[in-house]
Amino acid sequence: MENIIVTPAIKTDLLYIDSLQKKNAEELSFYPSQVFEREIVNKRLLLAKVNNEPAGYLYHGAFGPIVKIHQACIQYDLRGKLYGAELVRLLIKIAEQKKSMSITLRCGSDIEANGFWKTMGFVCEGITKGGARRMRDINCWRHDINPQLFISSIEPSTKSKSSALWAKHRKLNKINQNSFIRGKGTLDYRNLIERN
Repeated sequence: MENIIVTPAIKTDLLYIDSLQKKNAEELSFYPSQVFEREIVNKRLLLAKVNNEPAGYLYHGAFGPIVKIHQACIQYDLRGKLYGAELVRLLIKIAEQKKSMSITLRCGSDIEANGFWKTMGFVCEGITKGGARRMRDINCWRHDINPQLFISSIEPSTKSKSSALWAKHRKLNKINQNSFIRGKGTLDYRNLIERN
């Protein structure tokens, strides 16, 4: 493997991180650059560098009993070369030091990264409905810092995304503007579209 270093991101890495997020918008949830600015101060963005060039990043939440991974992304041309694994290994190491019990994340059912998370020792503990535009499932992954005696897991969903119902609903109701809905509103909107 080439020379890889994983460190907390710094302010000068923001342009790269935001650019990589935009290039992978279909696979990642979106965060405004202001969120990344704040999280650099909180040291919640890890950056992977290969031969001193950025290769990807991992954005995680606060260290508590459960640590959430909000985003993890490796440049497309560098995937499959263990750079993402190094980011996750460092997060696991820090979580151990902080006495966290587990690391969790959510991943769209149609995204190749589901195989990566399984390879990294994460288990799928649940499946939820995703948003209305993509109509895909969301796999909920967990990695226990200290292995558990009994592990409850299910097979992750592989449902493909489809925006056909969403587009039909918007056309029938003459909706032109983009609406950004989060939380319970997302599921309510999806249920409305599925009923029509």
